[in-house]
Amino acid sequence: MTSKELQKYFKEHLVPAKLYKIGGHHKNRICLDKTENGWSVFFQDKKDRIGVTSFVDEASACNFMKNELRKLMEQLYGITWVPAR
Repeated sequence: MTSKELQKYFKEHLVPAKLYKIGGHHKNRICLDKTENGWSVFFQDKKDRIGVTSFVDEASACNFMKNELRKLMEQLYGITWVPAR
């Protein structure tokens, strides 16, 4: 999965854009960003990046972010989708 495919997936599954940022960072959102050595997923809290998880490839980072948003959607709204196997 690419970041473009992930963006489309979130739109199709009605994930509010206020929960995430793909490509860069935005406060109070789960973010996916390209780094010098690959990709990272983290929560941006004002100036701090919390729980930074690094990945060598885009697909792994996208799948991790998708799973994190799935859990967040379940906690906040009581709705989810079936995780990929």
